[in-house]
Amino acid sequence: MRIAISTGGGDAPGLNAVIRAATLSALSRGWSVLGIKRGYYGLLGEDEVVPLTAEAVRGIAHQGGTILRTTNRGNPFDFPVQRPDGSWASIDRSDEMIENARNLGIQAMISIGGDGSLAIAQKLVDKGMRIVGVPKTIDNDVSGTIATFGFDTAVQTAIEAIDKLQTTAESHDRVLVLEVMGREAGFIALHAGLSGSADVILIPEIPWRLDQVCEAVMERDRSGRKFAIVVVAEGAIDEHGETSLIGESLPGQAPRIGGIAHRLAKSIQQRTGKECRALVLGHLQRGGMPTGYDRFLATRFGAAATQAVAEGKWGHMVALQSPHIVTVPIREVLRAPKRVDPTHDAVLTARACGISFGD
Repeated sequence: MRIAISTGGGDAPGLNAVIRAATLSALSRGWSVLGIKRGYYGLLGEDEVVPLTAEAVRGIAHQGGTILRTTNRGNPFDFPVQRPDGSWASIDRSDEMIENARNLGIQAMISIGGDGSLAIAQKLVDKGMRIVGVPKTIDNDVSGTIATFGFDTAVQTAIEAIDKLQTTAESHDRVLVLEVMGREAGFIALHAGLSGSADVILIPEIPWRLDQVCEAVMERDRSGRKFAIVVVAEGAIDEHGETSLIGESLPGQAPRIGGIAHRLAKSIQQRTGKECRALVLGHLQRGGMPTGYDRFLATRFGAAATQAVAEGKWGHMVALQSPHIVTVPIREVLRAPKRVDPTHDAVLTARACGISFGD
């Protein structure tokens, strides 16, 4: 058996641990393993396809990023190409990619990615490729699994930021607004905000109102607590159903969400008269060494993906359904994205502790 491993979409701490575990598990079965550089680029002649040996994956489990590199522009069904006049178009290169994989003797593939990469994997499965998926995203928004690796590290990074903001906010009697990632899902904001004792948490699943946010800030002020910490997910939606977009997206990419922290801080200051500052945590949440939990989960996922290949579970994704790692059909995973349930006990706990959701 010769298998290939690819990492697509945004990077997440723990990717290298998956690559290592999947590679070592395959080698222990006597298989050979190839690594596809930058998503599917390596199979499209845009980058390399390299052998993955025990030596190649030695000592990488604790490293952030991915030794195979990644991209969110490598969809073989919608591949961006630039016309001579500078404009962009897209073409379907999936047949070319499948043929190249066949010529390399690849008999199965492990695709590590989020909803976008899994959707591509399903379309390739429909065209006859033998693929097993591994869920990857710091946003924790992939259905069918309790957790995705990278999420715990992102939350820990956000908590550390909140801890540091608390002291400087209190020293200056300021309102500090921290923007975290998550796109349309508020898991990072909810988990970090609750753990870090934030005063306001704004997430996409619960539309917020500026007057309610300001009231929460001023209620603290009246109680003698002259500072406040507001944690806002980058895709938080206001009462009018609007989210904050920043700049233009590159061809083949989703709209760029962000910038809400600075806009919100300005609005709070104008409304309350309190001094406000904003901090966008950004890609710090994607980078660095994965936590022990993420390494543990990623290693389990990697070994389970190789086991799924051995069992011929094509079109399935490995998933954590605690305490076990199981496989679920990718088609079922893609039916609906995972979002924060506004009635979840974590939300209710936050409310019981006096945290406002701006609603």
